[in-house]
Amino acid sequence: MMAGEPSEAIREMFLPRFLSAGQPLDMAVFMRLESEGRLHCEAIAYFSPAAVDLAHAFNAEPCEKPFRSGLGLIAGDDKCWSVLFPENTS
Repeated sequence: MMAGEPSEAIREMFLPRFLSAGQPLDMAVFMRLESEGRLHCEAIAYFSPAAVDLAHAFNAEPCEKPFRSGLGLIAGDDKCWSVLFPENTS
């Protein structure tokens, strides 16, 4: 229930960067709730490579590209899915 707080802070910091970059389709932030067998879920944000400066602002660490399943877009253009996850488009 508290996942909205970090995602709102990410959105607020994302928007000016996104607009100044010309709203690129490869710039986005996604979130997934993960429990890994625990009682409580953890909200994990995934920043696309084009959002690296924002990722640094949140002390995010590099990781492998996440699987699309279960991801929700929290910042960016809805058309980013086909650019960032082309293997999942028909």
